[in-house]
Amino acid sequence: MTDTLKAAAGVLIPFLGTSLGAGMVFFLKNEMKPWLQKALLGFASGVMMAASVWSLLIPAIEMAASSGTAAWLPAAGGFLLGMGFLLALDSFIPHLHLGADCPEGRPCGIKKSFMLVLAVTLHNIPEGMAVGVVLAGMLSGSAVISTAGAFALAIGIAIQNFPEGAIISMPLVGTGLSRRRAFLYGVLSGIVEPVGAIVTILLTSLIEPVLPAILAFAAGAMIYVVVEELIPEAQAGSHSNIGTIGVALGFALMMVLDVALG
Repeated sequence: MTDTLKAAAGVLIPFLGTSLGAGMVFFLKNEMKPWLQKALLGFASGVMMAASVWSLLIPAIEMAASSGTAAWLPAAGGFLLGMGFLLALDSFIPHLHLGADCPEGRPCGIKKSFMLVLAVTLHNIPEGMAVGVVLAGMLSGSAVISTAGAFALAIGIAIQNFPEGAIISMPLVGTGLSRRRAFLYGVLSGIVEPVGAIVTILLTSLIEPVLPAILAFAAGAMIYVVVEELIPEAQAGSHSNIGTIGVALGFALMMVLDVALG
């Protein structure tokens, strides 16, 4: 398989996970149980935290060290910029989290169902960037990022996208949408991932010397989503211990994938 085909496969794998998860709307008759939602949100949090460390921050530090740069500088700077970037998007784009009554972002007249989709779309932006920048590192021939490591991240993101697709599609049926339309909205929420991955690959190919900072930027953006949205939703109300167990399982799975395949 050529590098271009490998990159194309890596870009599409996470999107496939979202689409398959959204398809669960045709098989589950009722809205997902709260305890299951919390377990899946926790699982997604664990995957994203482990991916941020093993697939993004550690490679960023190793790349900077091998180039003679202060190893901590691009990692710390990129991480903080990524956090700030998602904070700006979160403050500007109108969106509504699961179980919330009041939308966040700038006031607007958008329907509740669409704002729920926008909330998940915000989650997917850093995930697409993360996959894209790791694939860009693979294409550049970096000794730090292997093909197996890039695919480990793509597979890990796809695994956590599966429940995320289901979590967004099922509640949309409760807002009055048909199952077919709820599935379509769930799939559309994941479109931003391959688009973000492709844009990141193209940008990184033009500014390869700052690859460590871009890796850390993606890590910061992902950690923002975890701390600001996923973990609070997983810990709200009852069954919070189930969310914690989900975090542990997701973190361990992504760590094993990255270490074993990377």
